[in-house]
Amino acid sequence: MKITDVTVTLFKWENIPTKSYDHEVKIVGTNSDLGLVRITTDEGIEGHALLGLCVHPASLEAPYIIRFLKPILMGQNPLDRERLFQRMQKMRAQVSTQVVCALDIALWDLAGKISGLPIHALMGTFRDKIPVYASSEIHDTIDGYVQQALAVKEAGLHGYKLHPKQNWRDDIAACQAVRAAVGDDFNLMLDSRFAYDLGEAVKVGRAIEELGFLWYEDPLPMTDIYNTAKLREKLDIPVMATEFPTGWLDDYAPWIMNKATDMLRGDVLLKGGITSLLKIAHLAEAFAMKLEIHHGGNALNDVANLHIQMAIPNTTFMEVLLPHEAWWHGLVEDIEIDKQGYAHAPTKPGLGYDIDLELVEREKITVLS
Repeated sequence: MKITDVTVTLFKWENIPTKSYDHEVKIVGTNSDLGLVRITTDEGIEGHALLGLCVHPASLEAPYIIRFLKPILMGQNPLDRERLFQRMQKMRAQVSTQVVCALDIALWDLAGKISGLPIHALMGTFRDKIPVYASSEIHDTIDGYVQQALAVKEAGLHGYKLHPKQNWRDDIAACQAVRAAVGDDFNLMLDSRFAYDLGEAVKVGRAIEELGFLWYEDPLPMTDIYNTAKLREKLDIPVMATEFPTGWLDDYAPWIMNKATDMLRGDVLLKGGITSLLKIAHLAEAFAMKLEIHHGGNALNDVANLHIQMAIPNTTFMEVLLPHEAWWHGLVEDIEIDKQGYAHAPTKPGLGYDIDLELVEREKITVLS
């Protein structure tokens, strides 16, 4: 079997809701575009992926697939994923992780369809379901967090993570109010989005330790390995870094060697696809660390994340980033979350979720090939 074509069909994504996860960046209701990535073989089997997200249109990245990575794939056996991944990731000076991600996911989708198995079964299935938590946008008031946390708990999900306003005093107050509202038996986490200096980070960390928060995510600037290591020494609550900046397997080495994070963080979009994130999960396992997987940026990336979560022992939750409709778009059906708050292992071959081809055709902008 040989790869005979690689194309990207760009299609419109309109009326995206207003949202913000960082007090310096307000993302208003706007339009974006996604890209349906197709890898075609000489036996007529196609592998699919989605490129792009609400805050980063696929049209910015799609030309790099055609210019730099399509020549690597053409004429190759699509089952040679590791060799193809190694060649693609060597192009990191020319292309982003999300471009490699899209092609890597499409190759895994192909492999599943060829074998008749879901992707997690190709890796080796570990579980058949995983608990889900919801992650907030920034709210204007503390009551906004309280009401959303209560709604998340009422919906049966297994936790709630705050993206606070990024002033340490206000952030502690919001955490205290949410804990008082949801009670002591509900999982809470804090993602401060690189907001504090070391002294502020210690104050917030000690406060949420007392509140029984599950983890403390990204309190310091994203590349501050030195002070994050110092912060870990001062706190008992697990500190989580490494979601940003986008990067590859070897970017984790200094964080682990400097003992600067208790848990690893990543997702297929930011880390270069299923092949890359699976390597990161195994790296974490070697150090008895968890890899907590971030949302995937688009709906099919979340499906790819879900397959990895079904195949590894050292992860705890699936993340849903609110508002839901700002991130999940383009599939015939979304990932189902049951009444007990679990997402279940896909059962169909490949990714197991179909792209809405009628939507793609109706909103088509152009096809790059």
